Amino acid sequence: MNDWPNSQPEGARRMRHVQRPQVPPQQQPQYGQGQDQGYNPNFTQQQASGYDSGYSSGQVYGQGGGRGTVPPQHDPRYAPQPQPGRPAPDWRRRIKVGSIVLVVGVLAWGVGTYAWASSQMRNEVDLARVIERPAAGDCTTYLIVGSDSREGMSAEEKKKLHTGSAEGKRTDSMMILAACSSGNTMVSLPRDSWVTIPSFVGSESGKKYGARGGSKLNAAYAMDGPELLVRTVEFNTGLRIDHYAEIGFAGFANIVDALGGVDLNIEKGFKDKKSGADFQAGEQTLNGEQALAFVRTRYAFAESDLARTKNQQKFLSALANQAATPGTIINPFKLYPTLGAGLDTLIVDKDMSLLDLGKMFFAMKGISGGDGKSMNIPISGSAPQGSLKWDMPKVKQLVSQIQNDEPVTVTSDR
Repeated sequence: MNDWPNSQPEGARRMRHVQRPQVPPQQQPQYGQGQDQGYNPNFTQQQASGYDSGYSSGQVYGQGGGRGTVPPQHDPRYAPQPQPGRPAPDWRRRIKVGSIVLVVGVLAWGVGTYAWASSQMRNEVDLARVIERPAAGDCTTYLIVGSDSREGMSAEEKKKLHTGSAEGKRTDSMMILAACSSGNTMVSLPRDSWVTIPSFVGSESGKKYGARGGSKLNAAYAMDGPELLVRTVEFNTGLRIDHYAEIGFAGFANIVDALGGVDLNIEKGFKDKKSGADFQAGEQTLNGEQALAFVRTRYAFAESDLARTKNQQKFLSALANQAATPGTIINPFKLYPTLGAGLDTLIVDKDMSLLDLGKMFFAMKGISGGDGKSMNIPISGSAPQGSLKWDMPKVKQLVSQIQNDEPVTVTSDR
């Protein structure tokens, strides 16, 4: 028995047809008509015909242009958002920071170089031991000495440089350099000058020795070294010496080689077997061996020592002119070898700094550039033993002009 209610099964339920309202067709605007005539660039064909297929075009209800419509393509809300990127580089700041780093680096390099070079200087001459000194003048004065020291030279180097093997040290050249605001002056002192060696206190013994007249100038150095040489120069000239600088054979040649040679114009060729000189006239670059031969030659000239002192002045001025240039000073591949070659063999007084040494080189460079003059000390004639007698009236006038920082007008006939 069927307990279900007596009823017929319900058939397929008919859905009531819902008729969509008819939308009157609208006329499609013609191309070329402006916005003022109702032209909508996003007006679709579907909207024009009024037909709705019932399918969504992807538009979310409640956003934009209504059900079933495509959002306007020019709407900024739908434009892709720019991705965040790196800010533009601040070149002014970069240049400023780079400049600061460069300046700091240059200063650190300069300070380090100065400290290293200062530590290499041989401040061995004590001018405080010199007694009865003249009053200081207005110019800074240097006594520059080239010695025949063979310190540190091997037998092969002595043979190559024609230095011989004599023991001890003697002066091979001496000159006074006066650095003045009125102009620099370089005065050569022939080593055969006939002078008085004054009383002095021995640098090692501490004993006082009496004066000794009628001696050659280079004998003072042989007797008691640099201090007595300074004492003798001051006594015979009346000019106070502020600084002392001495270099030996090896140091001189090494400095020239470190610079890559020194350019020099030799006016007249000459040869000398003793010094090893063999030069042709004209412009040429001298290496260390040739430079040493050039400044030591004396027997090839009729004026002997006086001609040699002129060559020494000429070469030292050329050397300073080439060493004190930006191409050497700011180039570490030239600066360090040059300083290393010279400072190991350069002997200076205890009060001389690297700055004082630089001033000395620049003063010599100024002379080669025409800012000042070079000369031999005035000579009046010959003296016993083939020595040279000074013209003392001219010497006093020369010293007075240097002491008072006046332009030097004194001349030397030789």
